Amino acid sequence: MTLKKRTLFFSIFTFISLFIVLWKQFNTTKLSLVNNTSDNRVKACYVVLVRNSELDGIIPTMRQIEDTFNKKYNYPYVFLNNEPFTPEFMDKVRSSTNSDVLFGEIDQSMWGYPDHINQTYAAERRKEMEMQGVPYGSSESYRHMCRFQSGFFFRHPLLDQFNYYWRLEPYVDYYCQINYDVFRFMKENRKKYGKDNIGFNMALKEHVETIPTLWDTVLNFTKSTYPHLLDRNDSLLRFITNDGGLTYNTCHAWSNFEIGDLSLWRSKEYLALFDHLDQSGGFFYERWGDAPVHTIAAVLLLKKHEIHFFNDIGYRHSDYTHCPVQQVYRTMCSCDPDISFGRTEKKQRKKN
Repeated sequence: MTLKKRTLFFSIFTFISLFIVLWKQFNTTKLSLVNNTSDNRVKACYVVLVRNSELDGIIPTMRQIEDTFNKKYNYPYVFLNNEPFTPEFMDKVRSSTNSDVLFGEIDQSMWGYPDHINQTYAAERRKEMEMQGVPYGSSESYRHMCRFQSGFFFRHPLLDQFNYYWRLEPYVDYYCQINYDVFRFMKENRKKYGKDNIGFNMALKEHVETIPTLWDTVLNFTKSTYPHLLDRNDSLLRFITNDGGLTYNTCHAWSNFEIGDLSLWRSKEYLALFDHLDQSGGFFYERWGDAPVHTIAAVLLLKKHEIHFFNDIGYRHSDYTHCPVQQVYRTMCSCDPDISFGRTEKKQRKKN
């Protein structure tokens, strides 16, 4: 072999050897990054209860969540529906995120009428509430939805693998860049229930016609099963009652934006409370919403420090907006703090 050939052979051998070493190193690094991401992420997901007809409402919400938060963390989505999702719906949802997406159907045990409900009487009550002009008073599906969100979403098999959730709904806007992992924040700070400032700080009130017996039903449960719940000094009881627990002042936090620890709803205390409420028939004979049910349960079952208010997350649902007013958030949010719920209310009161 000539010197020229030996030199060429050696160069090729060196190049191949170097390529193999670098390739192994690249794959090791890539695997390490993937493992680190997997290890650092909390077992959490977005939970989206949505109908096929609401596709145009959920896609913009997803894109905002991706732009403001999830493109950095890639948490999966769990989509739930009481009917099968259409191929078009699933394709468009998947194309809106790089994260995993799971689609599940809700069976009759979670969405239908329980055996103890008198459906004839339930229909009569819906008619009465419609005549009274109660919002969603005539809606059968709304009642199924509220019951599902109150007692079953966390029991759907697709959520078994998760410990935390972020509830997303269609036609909701998110305005602020979120530069930290909210799920890890919840876990490391032992927070069980996270809300926006709409409701807890501004005291939204439920339509009293929809929940005339809710508080009495809760009191019957606490007195017979957990009497200490109304006597704790470390709760936010004062938020939901003005007289030490005798009556409910109807204040609640909207559940359209909700980040939580699923162990709260899976706890034996909450399951017992929900079963008691469910057996009373109030979800169908009245129109109990999941927002007051969740609010009351969180206040009764959690300590103050286990509830967190996400003041830094700008959010809009329907006519209500929360936009952080602190200067530190202004460069991270695209909303106008002057239209934030509470500020507009105060301005209106000053005018009057």
